[in-house]
Amino acid sequence: MSDQKTIVHVGMADLNVAGPDGVLRTMGLGSCVGLTLYDPVTKIGGLAHVMLPSSAIAKEGQLNLAKYADTALPILLNKMRDLGASPQRMIAKMAGGAQMFAFAGAGDSMRIGPRNVESCREGLAMLGIPIVAEDTGGNYGRTVELDCTTGKFMIRSVQMGIKEL
Repeated sequence: MSDQKTIVHVGMADLNVAGPDGVLRTMGLGSCVGLTLYDPVTKIGGLAHVMLPSSAIAKEGQLNLAKYADTALPILLNKMRDLGASPQRMIAKMAGGAQMFAFAGAGDSMRIGPRNVESCREGLAMLGIPIVAEDTGGNYGRTVELDCTTGKFMIRSVQMGIKEL
């Protein structure tokens, strides 16, 4: 049996899934959220790099569904289900949602990171998927990866080092 892992890169405003030998990775999480779903029985995982909380604010013609928390989560769930994962067994872990810059007198529109986290939490609650670990907030960037063999969620940042959730 091979210990070879397949690295699956997830870009900004992107999502992907992997099976038992996969490692899902995304970089450059500032106010964005790296949202993972994982089925520990089938060892199928999914990762979405969520940029914005709601597709209702979209101004683009061709909507990128992976960009928004409210549209990325159902797509990720369906892609995992297509590979044999069960929504009833799924758990979620997430990181990011930082407030990267301070804006004096800024309203809710500048709280992108916290709003992304809130939107992900709401979507997961509606689907009945528990959040078992998270590293959100702060004012620093992160790189995350989900090892689908073990379910380990690694978070790397210059300021905070490496965390395992």
